[in-house]
Amino acid sequence: MTGLPEKSVENGAKTSGRVEVSIVTPAFSEEKNLPLLYDRLKTVMEGLGVTWSWLVVDDHSEDRTYDAVAEIARKDPRVKCLRLARNSGSHVALVCGLHHADGECTVALAADLQDPPETIPKLLEEWRSGAQIVWAARGARAGVSKQSLMFSRAFFWTLRNVAKLKEIPASGADFFLLDRRVAQAFKQFDERNVSLFALITWMGFRQSTIYYDKEARAYGHSKWTLLRKLRLTVDSVVAFSHLPVRIMSLLGLAIALLGFTFAAFIIIDVVLGNPPAGWASTMVIILVLSGVQMMMLGVLGEYLWRTLDESRSRPLYVVEIRTDESEETD
Repeated sequence: MTGLPEKSVENGAKTSGRVEVSIVTPAFSEEKNLPLLYDRLKTVMEGLGVTWSWLVVDDHSEDRTYDAVAEIARKDPRVKCLRLARNSGSHVALVCGLHHADGECTVALAADLQDPPETIPKLLEEWRSGAQIVWAARGARAGVSKQSLMFSRAFFWTLRNVAKLKEIPASGADFFLLDRRVAQAFKQFDERNVSLFALITWMGFRQSTIYYDKEARAYGHSKWTLLRKLRLTVDSVVAFSHLPVRIMSLLGLAIALLGFTFAAFIIIDVVLGNPPAGWASTMVIILVLSGVQMMMLGVLGEYLWRTLDESRSRPLYVVEIRTDESEETD
């Protein structure tokens, strides 16, 4: 791995040799938040006295997000921005950032200012103590609705108890640090339709957790709709758990046993001279069994669709433009 070349910046600091800390920020329509984030990030990182870089991945925003970061990059060579050719979601944008990060460690930091950059020193402290993956778990959360809070808890409960990824914090974490070795290993994965947090947790390595209070958004609103959250939950369960298929097997066995039991009662009634009257019970049984079969086919369809999607081998993302056009694009 090669570091960034020596570059002078406006405050007189220099980056030479290998960058120690790379910060990666996925952004979608965060034009107003990013300059504020840069100011806070710059204060924190320069106070630490480490070499650092900041890479913003613009997820094909609808505003001037790319232009806002490009303006910062013209003044500070430590800052770069990539713009994706289409909107692919924050997880894909973050994966793109992790692929392009070049630091001894990489910090994933949201663009909405809810994850305070002032928490980064705690992440670095854990990393220097030997942790290779450091999760920043949420404590108090400002400006979050009860519905979002409940869904977040349910999602991370599912990861821990259904997907059996116990290392991920129960309170949730999308703010984290990866050691260079973890980031390099992560580049070997090209899976789609999977939770990034679940995949990183599954990788193993030495993992640690710190806690912080999540702040309210400065501008804008969350782009995570209920449908996206549900899809992420389904993706995580299907990718890391055999439970859906196991449930189908057990449900099929239970229905078969009920069917045999019901048939035995009918035979007994016929032998005793009391044949069942009408078709109502038969129709109910047919409808119930048909519904269960359709549900089972739906679960199998989820697995088959993901297999097809992976087999296409399409690139996960396409970079449209970057602030440093001299570097090779993907």
